[in-house]
Amino acid sequence: MDKVIFIVGPTAVGKTDVSIQLAKALNGEIVSADSVQIYKKLNIGSAKPTPEEMDGIPHHLLDFVEPDKSFSVSDYTHLAKEVIREIRSRGKTAIVAGGTGLYVNALLYDMDFGKTQSDDEYRNTLEKIAEEKGNEALHQMLEAIDPEAAEKIHANNLRRVIRALEVNKLTGKPMSDFASDPVPTDDYDTVIIGLTRSRLKLYGRINKRVDIMLSSGLLEEVKKLKNDGIDGRYQSMQGIGYKEVLDYLDDKYDFDTMLTVLKQSSRRYAKRQMTWFRRYKDMEWIDLDKFTSVMDITEEILSKIKNREKEGDL
Repeated sequence: MDKVIFIVGPTAVGKTDVSIQLAKALNGEIVSADSVQIYKKLNIGSAKPTPEEMDGIPHHLLDFVEPDKSFSVSDYTHLAKEVIREIRSRGKTAIVAGGTGLYVNALLYDMDFGKTQSDDEYRNTLEKIAEEKGNEALHQMLEAIDPEAAEKIHANNLRRVIRALEVNKLTGKPMSDFASDPVPTDDYDTVIIGLTRSRLKLYGRINKRVDIMLSSGLLEEVKKLKNDGIDGRYQSMQGIGYKEVLDYLDDKYDFDTMLTVLKQSSRRYAKRQMTWFRRYKDMEWIDLDKFTSVMDITEEILSKIKNREKEGDL
């Protein structure tokens, strides 16, 4: 198998089980494309696979960044491409699995903005503005020079707002320019498999996952992080599940409200993920509701890969 396989889809759709079973079938190893699972100590809320769930399949780019450190798309791209090269050099199949659209994009396409140099002095200036005048002040700066990016990036996502302003300063172009007409990577051939379910079943799985996370100790996990000084100031704690529990611990919500908001945020995130992934023209979609076992799903994926190879599309 000379291709790099991508398994993508919304949160809670079932990517972990499918990617592990596919890795067994293809003598593969998994490269995570999840922007929260990269962090150490963020286990329950990120739905990070346990060693038991991994079932002997090597996983890469999980659990390796300290929660008080920032980590950019550019950082991910460089590391992931190196890991993919190393996996393939050993005759194994690289399977990229995850739901972070920017990470997936960075591997599928040559994303020039990720290669743009940084300007630490300008970034520090922007951070001071946010500290003194609030996140909204920076978002208004972005809206003035790149309204398309401002519309896509929430004011509270300070890291991405600052990066968009930084790219504009360094290149003279809005960051949204780099998202148009992306050039497919020539580093490897790709097969992109999108997993989906009916909205009713997906939302049911999301709600159930939130209940399981809370019963498995999500509150305790976030409390420990907060006690260690890891709070909403850090990029790691902006992930869904962590920011809502932090708000609860800070008495912004009662428990029932936190539970409602967390489930709602997770469902909205899944909807945004589906909107993102539907843009991929070469996506091979698989409706998981039509299958009764992970083995059947795996056979369907293998069949799609073989059919595309026979047609000479790859």
